[in-house]
Amino acid sequence: MELTTLWFMLIAVLWMGYFVLEGFDFGVGILMPVIARDDRERRVIINTIGPLWDGNEVWLVTFGGALFAAFPAAYATTFSAFYLPFMLLLVALIYRAASLEFRSKVTSRAWRTMWDLTFMGASALAPLLMGTAVGNALAGLPIDERGVFRGTTADLLQPYPLAVGVLAATMFAMHGAIYLYLKTEGELHERLKGTMWTAFGIFLVTYIGVTMATLVLHPHALRNFEDMPALWALVALNVLAIANIPRAIHLGRPRYAFLSSSATIVALVVLFGAALFPNLVTSTLDPAYHLTIRNASSSESTLRLMGWIALLGMPMVLTYTGIVYWTFR
Repeated sequence: MELTTLWFMLIAVLWMGYFVLEGFDFGVGILMPVIARDDRERRVIINTIGPLWDGNEVWLVTFGGALFAAFPAAYATTFSAFYLPFMLLLVALIYRAASLEFRSKVTSRAWRTMWDLTFMGASALAPLLMGTAVGNALAGLPIDERGVFRGTTADLLQPYPLAVGVLAATMFAMHGAIYLYLKTEGELHERLKGTMWTAFGIFLVTYIGVTMATLVLHPHALRNFEDMPALWALVALNVLAIANIPRAIHLGRPRYAFLSSSATIVALVVLFGAALFPNLVTSTLDPAYHLTIRNASSSESTLRLMGWIALLGMPMVLTYTGIVYWTFR
């Protein structure tokens, strides 16, 4: 297997880790002002992610570093094309962290309400922007033969990429609802039963809509599936994971529902990678301008060196994550 393919797979694994772990954090933020009836419940909800949320950001930082090291041309093009959205994403992540730290510093209802709404807005905006970037990567960007983005911000806000962004936000809201059900008790715990069903229903409708739009608007996404029929097994696993969520909720097995929700996120990342491979960024101007894992990669010696670094670093990240989640289980 080529080094470029291995790095493509490693970057996909980092996306999986980030979306699964940070996904329920985003979902908790989206839902908190909606389901919490008083300040005590809001504090309970925040405490469920208090020891975890900042550690989950390690996966995002690692993803950015891996993309820069392995595929610098793709890194330069995407960060240039998505400059404004990425700045908004950075602002969302900063204010999200600030809201968690500052809300309890002043015993004022107005102060806490302001930071709670900030937490919700930032938690919704971040996955919306990330999903929009994913949708644009699959739909294609107007990049020329030098990898220079020739469009405007308006080109990034087409209906399909925005729909993928909404799908990401609804998926994380569902993920967060199931997580909260696992971590709470009492009246709040009971109310979350209905929230889980509502969140799943909204996600399912969005998922079906985006899937149909992908098949109609971007049939090239099926190219690899036609060339490698074994990839359809991923589709089947994705459907089974989604179907098991309501089943597990109905049977009163929230842990299985959470595992199925996590598997759904993993499957969607894998399906996106399979649809995109070997491209990293597709060009709408000319297929010859696509940025692929070959023409956008670092030298083989750099990839090999970074591979050894990843081989040493990834076990540390996994160990740290495992210890934190085991300690605060």
